[in-house]
Amino acid sequence: MTETELIELLKQRDRTAFKTIVETWQSMVYNTALGILQNEEDAEDVTQETFIQVFESVSSFKGESKFSTWLYRITVSKAMDHIRRKKRKKRFAFIQSLYGKNDEAVIDPPDFFHPGASMENKENAAVLFKAMQQLPSNQKTAFALNKVEGLSYIEISEVMKLSESAVDALLHRAKENLRKILKEYYTTFNENER
Repeated sequence: MTETELIELLKQRDRTAFKTIVETWQSMVYNTALGILQNEEDAEDVTQETFIQVFESVSSFKGESKFSTWLYRITVSKAMDHIRRKKRKKRFAFIQSLYGKNDEAVIDPPDFFHPGASMENKENAAVLFKAMQQLPSNQKTAFALNKVEGLSYIEISEVMKLSESAVDALLHRAKENLRKILKEYYTTFNENER
């Protein structure tokens, strides 16, 4: 069955077609969300939200872009929504803590490991992903799509609805910012090792 036929069946609410689409694209959606969110539970939530959105809005898919591009776009959008929701919750929790309603200590999450990182690169990958968390969200998204998912500038521009030159600029700024963050990290790390 072709991708076009599968999408047409999904538009008719065919559950078998939906199951096939989930099985085919689940890893890509999960890894994209994980690259942006760097939290397995959050990535699982976003993966589920993405496929619910696909099922509910497949009728709006006109085939003007590739299905995978449309799917990446939904995934990125859901991941960014998730980040915004978490930030609002953190602000609210902070405000609550000022008034003594929430005295729980904030615990640093354990080091994050992306499943795509090889065993010998786990430590470096953890440092890189931690550094990525400090990037503005649009830089982090572009960087994750390019370096983690392997998307080309053209594909990223379609997913993020930006020009290729805007994607180029985002990636350039992301790399510059990561260089500064990592230089600072390794300088501090080396000083502490002495």
